[in-house]
Amino acid sequence: MSQPVHFPLSISAIVIDLDGTLLHTAPELTEAANLMLREMDYAPVAPELLMSYIGNGISWLVKRALTGDMHATPDAALYEHALPIFEKHYTGLLLNSKPFDGVIAGLNLMRSTGFRLGCVTNKLARFTEPLLKGLDMGKYFEIVLSGDTLAEKKPHPLPLLHAAKFFGVPIGKLLLIGDSLSDTVAARAAGCPVFCVPYGYNHGEPVDSLFLDAVIANLPAALPLIKRV
Repeated sequence: MSQPVHFPLSISAIVIDLDGTLLHTAPELTEAANLMLREMDYAPVAPELLMSYIGNGISWLVKRALTGDMHATPDAALYEHALPIFEKHYTGLLLNSKPFDGVIAGLNLMRSTGFRLGCVTNKLARFTEPLLKGLDMGKYFEIVLSGDTLAEKKPHPLPLLHAAKFFGVPIGKLLLIGDSLSDTVAARAAGCPVFCVPYGYNHGEPVDSLFLDAVIANLPAALPLIKRV
């Protein structure tokens, strides 16, 4: 946070990240990655390390699991072989994910206060949609933007700009709630405020060092910091 922020912020719509913000998906993602590695006769990776690889979409999780490196890219043929194996295992585990504490209460409060809600995630639509439907959470969101909905995904600002246009609100009146560097970079590039929760998947780094407007303990904690316009 580099400049004073005056609360409450005037907000018309809220978009919320999925993995690490709304849902605790790490156990299923890390288990699917190790099942993939086992099927390919690779050594398993510690769940804590795999969890640090989460946050930029499944493709990067698979690449990092194969290489043991945050930035390395495996052989293309190896990756193409591994990805459907991961997806097969993850599909079977998908609905084991659970909302974090306070998420449902927070969504209900936001909706009852009159905020329009959306979900913006880097997860592929073929996982996002059945996950939200299966957990009865899709009803909260007027728009769901997955990692393959648009030509770009976070940290690119396009999903946020698209959401603001969908809601018909100025980008400065759209609030993003997320858990990672990817969220804050996208928000700053788009020109919208961003809050982060501290319990998510920011590659093992604390969120309070990010360029954001507030760290909130959970979704309900956002309400005192914003007012609907």
